[in-house]
Amino acid sequence: MNPDFLQAEELMDKVAELLDEKPPKKCEVVICPPYLYLELAVDYVQESNFEAGAQNLSSFENGAYTGEISAEMLKNLEVKYVIIGHSERRKYFHEDDTMLLQKVKQALKYNLIPIFCCGEVLEERQGEKYFDVVKSQLSNTILDLNPSEFSHIVIAYEPVWAIGTGVTATSEQAQEMHAFIRGLVKETFNEEIANDTTILYGGSCKPENAKELFANPDVDGGLIGGAALKAKDFVDIIHSF
Repeated sequence: MNPDFLQAEELMDKVAELLDEKPPKKCEVVICPPYLYLELAVDYVQESNFEAGAQNLSSFENGAYTGEISAEMLKNLEVKYVIIGHSERRKYFHEDDTMLLQKVKQALKYNLIPIFCCGEVLEERQGEKYFDVVKSQLSNTILDLNPSEFSHIVIAYEPVWAIGTGVTATSEQAQEMHAFIRGLVKETFNEEIANDTTILYGGSCKPENAKELFANPDVDGGLIGGAALKAKDFVDIIHSF
């Protein structure tokens, strides 16, 4: 829920300018602003080196659900991606597996690409339950899809204990969990689908540690939070690939 409109416009303008000067060679860039700024982001997409995504969507298709934004609305706005199940949505808005699967299916119905988030909190990490937690989050949702549906999913691993805390999972911890997630996909579907699945890391990724994180064989990119509010930091992370 950052920043105000003028700041958002300046941020996107600067990111577009920097990416125009040095286009990304090894990755796709997606900007996911608050709903109010999505049309602005889509306008930039036409002439910039990034795509637009939403931070959330409704689990309902349409109807009397005041304040909700549907998948169809996002598609009509020409948004390409949507984040589903972010740790803050789970924590503050009590979104459970049933609701998240409904959201995923709504997104897929309207040809949006879900960026599906999973990850453990500090107590679960300290209690060495992190594999069980992530397995449950995925098994009850996207791993229940058929192979065709799943092929459109991007997964984002968020170690919740490393979001906004300044604490970052070590490169080894990130690789360990990403490899575990890819293994779950292989076990559920097959090796080809597992190898084709994009798995992002989200947890205090910044220019100083991005290259080391992205060097891991199973870390395919980043879900960038605070660092994305500074154009140069965000673009430096992009060029870490």
